[in-house]
Amino acid sequence: MRSRRHTHNSADNSKPEADRILSIMFTQAKAQFGDAVKSFWFYEGELCPGCLARPIGVIKIKGENAVAINGFMYRPRGVLIGYFLCDTCANYIFKEAAKNPYKQTPLHADIERNLAEAYHKYMASLDA
Repeated sequence: MRSRRHTHNSADNSKPEADRILSIMFTQAKAQFGDAVKSFWFYEGELCPGCLARPIGVIKIKGENAVAINGFMYRPRGVLIGYFLCDTCANYIFKEAAKNPYKQTPLHADIERNLAEAYHKYMASLDA
């Protein structure tokens, strides 16, 4: 199950690159976790899965435009979920990672919960 439709207005120009990066991330996850990784899916929500308040879009990193593409391994289903973050959430995670490398923040837990819920809604929509 792959979702390739990207509806993020400000991130639309990055669709081919995001697809390529997610494919690379999927290959790496397969190499690391083997058969535990069965598929990948891209979160298509309009709002950031971290805060559920701000639109996903271009962020500034060192003065340059970028998108914050990330991956979350949803282990119960064996699916790698790709997603973008808003500028505020991405910068928060970058700052916290600089202070406490390799440590998850409470925001990570929110992102994972929101992505799992979105994935379940997506799967339920296929059954309709």
